[in-house]
Amino acid sequence: MTDLARLGIAELGDLIAKGEASPVEVMQSTLARIDRLDGGLNAFLSIYPDQALAAAAKAEKELANGQSRGPLHGVPLGIKDLFEVEGMTRTCGSNLIQEPPAEKDATSVARLKDAGAIVVGLLNLNEFAYGPTGINIHKGSARNPWDRSKTCGGSSAGAGCAVAAELVPGAMGTDTGGSIRIPASVCGVVGLKQTFGLASRHGIYPLCDSFDHGGPLTRTVRDAALMLQAFAGEDLHDFTTRGARTDNYSARLGQSIKGLKVGVPTSFFFDDVHADTVAAVRAAIQVFSDLGADVQEVDVPFGQDAVDSWNTMAMAEAFVVHEDHMATNKYDLAPDVSSRLELGRNISARDYLASREHQTRVKQEMQAFMADYDVLAMPTSPIPAISIETGTANLNGREVDGAPIMGRLTRMAVFTGQPAISVPCGFTNEGLPIGLQLMGHWFDEAALLGAADAYEQATSWHTMVPPEIN
Repeated sequence: MTDLARLGIAELGDLIAKGEASPVEVMQSTLARIDRLDGGLNAFLSIYPDQALAAAAKAEKELANGQSRGPLHGVPLGIKDLFEVEGMTRTCGSNLIQEPPAEKDATSVARLKDAGAIVVGLLNLNEFAYGPTGINIHKGSARNPWDRSKTCGGSSAGAGCAVAAELVPGAMGTDTGGSIRIPASVCGVVGLKQTFGLASRHGIYPLCDSFDHGGPLTRTVRDAALMLQAFAGEDLHDFTTRGARTDNYSARLGQSIKGLKVGVPTSFFFDDVHADTVAAVRAAIQVFSDLGADVQEVDVPFGQDAVDSWNTMAMAEAFVVHEDHMATNKYDLAPDVSSRLELGRNISARDYLASREHQTRVKQEMQAFMADYDVLAMPTSPIPAISIETGTANLNGREVDGAPIMGRLTRMAVFTGQPAISVPCGFTNEGLPIGLQLMGHWFDEAALLGAADAYEQATSWHTMVPPEIN
């Protein structure tokens, strides 16, 4: 008999719609699997079985009465412990947050619930989502299902872990500099950062208002499209969503990509990258050629300069958010978080504004550059998962600190605001997952998802399951 907990969103939605599985059965299977496996993974910081089972019973009754909410109806999800979820207690991965249970849902969570999804619990993360490693000294780090001595990447570590370990079929994470795509890459799942302004951040604890996104981690591209369909769109509580252009995000799935114009950067995105990662991504790009895409090497006119401006803006804005914590509880923060926040203290208004002006120029230049390409293809992370104990990884024969490196290739899409997705594309010689990153056009997630789906359907990487949990 199929273990319902191990199925993806589309598969579960189909079974539930046909009456071949009930939401209560699915939830019972999910909770049992979490209970059995998460003690060794630490993906969840809190689980709410009574709430989840009650919501499943409600969904079952609605479906019995012919009131289908769509393909997410009765499907369990995990939510990063940065979102407000009604009845659940948010910690942001820190000991400094002492909030009562939330009285309402973050907008994206509310929309997922309106589509019938059921929240199981809140997922692990870097403290206050400030870091790409997934290491959390306060709550314990989520352990990578492929190698439990390694991290799950950050900051949405628990989301990557829970989806890879098949504890839930999908999860909501956040991405300010790569925090959805990095965990997706190092855990071997799909992670989508949609266009800035396409989806509301209301009810998500802020880090950097200029860059914060909330988005899905799933096992397949199709599942990511289904989640995005539910939560995308304007929200009066988030001014950045004004004029958000929504679409049918499943419309391009399963279609040919013959003639798709794929740009492959010749510099920066492949500089100082793990050799196994380069080989896997190059092989993935060849798949696009084999499928009929027009693949061209391109010279992207910016790289580290844009990342440097991202750093300036992100550090300044994060310090403003956490200025009170730094004044009163600095030594109760994780050392890596407090030191990163400290860097933002002395950033001048002049430097901040110069970086914002640079962002505007880079976005304009990227829009002109992208006129010749449908997607850009590159690695998601320069290195695979790092050691929980040391925070390091081996990069082509030398031991490197993961924190300053892991987000180097994901920050560009946040800086420009364009959509980007990470999909599994192979493994290192040590058996650690590798992600292929695709960047697309603003508000054209349908085309980006279509390209990612075509690659996914031509390969089998998304079907791989960590041996210990298989």
